[in-house]
Amino acid sequence: MSAMVNVVRSFFLVELLSGMGMTFRYMFRKRRTLNYPYEKGPLSPRFRGEHALRRYPSGEERCIACKLCEAVCPALAITIEAEPRDDGSRRATRYDIDMTKCIYCGLCQEACPVDAIVEGPNFEFATETREELYYNKEKLLANGDRWEAEIAANIAADAAQR
Repeated sequence: MSAMVNVVRSFFLVELLSGMGMTFRYMFRKRRTLNYPYEKGPLSPRFRGEHALRRYPSGEERCIACKLCEAVCPALAITIEAEPRDDGSRRATRYDIDMTKCIYCGLCQEACPVDAIVEGPNFEFATETREELYYNKEKLLANGDRWEAEIAANIAADAAQR
């Protein structure tokens, strides 16, 4: 009996007609695709993209050189050197991240007690050479300055889950 059903279905092109019906149904619906380089879809507040060092609203950098992010990094991608300042506080003199080693786990962001190092919303940071993926303190601070509004909004949106 099943062989006969298969012959009849093949003769009347049932699969082809059902496929064409589905094509015509979707033809008149709103499109779900994006024209990517020009249109970007929404990102989750928890998205882990390019790293950034943040500053306080006064302009002072947040990093207190506690080295927790360096200690917790499973890929050993973070290097920090610090020295005491005149007022007795410590600040990082060198903060390097080797992005070729980074596994974007977010542990550095979770370990930071002052929210200094964060993974921002930028996912478009492809480079032509490996040397461009070695981030120093200046580049990380520039990323933080560039993305501060979005980073602050994402942290506020995710505050209930922290």
